[in-house]
Amino acid sequence: MLTTQPKQSNFLYRLMIAALLIAGAMSACEPVPGGPSAPATVRPATAVPATTRPGTPVANAPAVTNIPVGQGFGASKGFWQVYFTAPTGSRNASTYVGGIDEILGQAIGGAQRTVDFAAFEFNSPALTQAVVAAAQRGVTIRMVTDDEHGLEDSDSTINQLTAMGVQVVDDSRSALMHDKFMIIDGTTVWTGSWNYSINDTYRNNNHAISLRIQRAVQAYQAEFDEMFIRGEFGGRSTPNDPPITFTQDGIPVQIYFAPEEGAVPAIIDTIRGANSSIRFMAFSFTLDEVAQAIQQEAASGVQVQGIFETTGSNTEFSELRPLFCAGLQVRRDGNPFVLHHKVFIIDDERVVLGSFNFSASARDSNDENLLIIRDPALAAQFIAEFNRRWAEARTPTDITCS
Repeated sequence: MLTTQPKQSNFLYRLMIAALLIAGAMSACEPVPGGPSAPATVRPATAVPATTRPGTPVANAPAVTNIPVGQGFGASKGFWQVYFTAPTGSRNASTYVGGIDEILGQAIGGAQRTVDFAAFEFNSPALTQAVVAAAQRGVTIRMVTDDEHGLEDSDSTINQLTAMGVQVVDDSRSALMHDKFMIIDGTTVWTGSWNYSINDTYRNNNHAISLRIQRAVQAYQAEFDEMFIRGEFGGRSTPNDPPITFTQDGIPVQIYFAPEEGAVPAIIDTIRGANSSIRFMAFSFTLDEVAQAIQQEAASGVQVQGIFETTGSNTEFSELRPLFCAGLQVRRDGNPFVLHHKVFIIDDERVVLGSFNFSASARDSNDENLLIIRDPALAAQFIAEFNRRWAEARTPTDITCS
């Protein structure tokens, strides 16, 4: 990992982002009294999204807003803002500027009361500076992290936070605290596949989503408190029974925390609900039951396209070979670093996203979170990201099918 400080963005860029953050806060839904933080907003992908099949229309539904991001993609609509990293393949740290870490840093800069976050990794200079500055102006900061990949990592900047009096709790176990989410002022929650690190911002393909929904904030706050206050990690965590499902502005949302809740059955149910198409991007995909559900849908005529992170895709545990040999359209990614997404897009309208790898470790032992959102406008942004990754991915040539 690199720890080189990236250059600061120019004044006009920061002024523009600040103005957009303020505009986002003014248009967001149902703020909590006490002063909301400004949610970050982003630019939609430059690639043209695939045409989406319309879902149930919502009266006066807000339009997707185009917002500039220096080195990244994204879009904003209603209660959500979605972000994608845009790695160039560069190993030159001086080019690592204008990423989505600066956008989140701006949001932290607007925090007035509290920032609670769970971070598998943490070494982004922009985020470190933002958290330290927030602590200096009196914002209460609390952090949960993984022991090995957070506290003990040689590139971690968590020591800069603890030096400011930030309270940090680690999982102290062999399984992973793999979450990457942040709650700002009890009004906005960020989550996704994106670790708060230099590599995941400027080298790896990732997504992040910011939600200004009280039901979502409450769910993530309860999960954070389980870990930070009660020390409940992995299977010791208290499950939500039933799982969290609700509708916001006509958009159905489901939230699952693993391993204590049924994340894998929820993924399979979503796949089995496909009528026309399944797309996926997977850093790690080793779950037979999920691959079998995909094959069953493909046999019924559903179109399948999938992208695997190259590293690990040639092992006996990967689902690349079974799906490839079943005749499905699957490829290895083309990023010289890492494709880190954990995403399914179903029928151009439902998106499965979050920190949850499609692996036994995520299912059985790691702390993870998973979202399923049914919104064609959000799906269109993930389809655009899929199309970018598909264009650079390659069909395997080294797989022998018996």
